[in-house]
Amino acid sequence: MRRILLLTCLVLPGLGIAQSFFGIRQDRNLTLTAGTGTATYFGELSNPGSIINLQPNLNVGLLYHVAPRIAVRTELNWFVLHGDDKKADTEARKSRGLSFRSNCFEISAIGEVSIFANGNRYYRRPTINIYGFGGVGLLYFNPVADYNGKAYSLAPLKTEGVSYSRVTPVIPMGLGARLKLTPNIDLAIEGGFRKTFTDYLDDVSGRYTAPDASDPVRAYFQNPGNPAYNPAATGTTNNFNAGSIRGNPKTMDSYFLLNAKLEYYLPMPSRSGLHKSKGLFKRKSTYRYNKRGGIKRR
Repeated sequence: MRRILLLTCLVLPGLGIAQSFFGIRQDRNLTLTAGTGTATYFGELSNPGSIINLQPNLNVGLLYHVAPRIAVRTELNWFVLHGDDKKADTEARKSRGLSFRSNCFEISAIGEVSIFANGNRYYRRPTINIYGFGGVGLLYFNPVADYNGKAYSLAPLKTEGVSYSRVTPVIPMGLGARLKLTPNIDLAIEGGFRKTFTDYLDDVSGRYTAPDASDPVRAYFQNPGNPAYNPAATGTTNNFNAGSIRGNPKTMDSYFLLNAKLEYYLPMPSRSGLHKSKGLFKRKSTYRYNKRGGIKRR
């Protein structure tokens, strides 16, 4: 008898927790997101037609629904930006010979506004919804390039004779579409433009400086199209000297992220506890949806 009572005491709380965790009627406002996509860079080393670039992009985040049409989220993105004069469509760009690639990390706080309101339960949401978003973030970038088969970070070399920070504020903005796959899972596809406050994502901004003869690595990256420091450039028409225009400091660099994300609605505290007693996580809406996402007729 004691064993039966002990087993009952152990099993019943576990069943209650499991029922609370997986119960479909439990309201869920917090969403775990994860996805992948592409990253495209816009700057002095980008080329015409590069609207979408197949550079890798991974992201993870948390999204919280604060109102029927409004949500806020925090997100971490890792992606690669890349630019190369060799792929340019003008001889002047090709003879310049500049290139870079950069592993980037972006952390952001973003607000979303949806066209259609969610229902009074998380699973009573539209099957398809469109949203716009905007926010603020921080970007870490580190442009590198190759010399004699070895990668070098360009910022410490001061290729234009100036120092710059590899951390910059960014302003994300864009549009997305969300598709309800199951009561607990959505698929979101979004495109977001990032305005930055630096012109050195690619290590190119101002004018050429005189090559540093005491440091062949720095001299090479100052003007890689110069045959004096790059034997592979022999025969090119590189006429860039100290003082020549190397970039355009009047326009900041930017980038575009195209993402596909899965979003999972995390379980919240049960109604018998925090949810009921303090009235938290309640959602009101002037719209009612059935389980398939369609508007419920009254």
